[in-house]
Amino acid sequence: RAIAPKSVKVVVKSLHGGMPYVSPTDMPAYKAAEKAVEATFGKKPLPFYSGGSIPIISGFESILGIKSLLIGFGLAEDAIHSPNESYGLEQFDKGVETIPLFYKYFAENE
Repeated sequence: RAIAPKSVKVVVKSLHGGMPYVSPTDMPAYKAAEKAVEATFGKKPLPFYSGGSIPIISGFESILGIKSLLIGFGLAEDAIHSPNESYGLEQFDKGVETIPLFYKYFAENE
């Protein structure tokens, strides 16, 4: 409002929102993902906290009582959701290689 021209009416309404969520790094799914990523990329991954808006993830925990894990394969230079967004085929291929390993390692630990 402070920077809007006098001819502009500014109205802000909160339409929706989501609760924050952090995946625990000690759960079996994380351990399986860690092992799968290391097998595919040749390096142990580091947990990475990133902002986003996937409100259903915290809903899975609060409503269903289950933990969730998101595995990302994009790079910082992909500029997600920007006008020049990109996603390299190498990262895509590595993701395709990693996901079956995740399920394999997860099933072995359950």
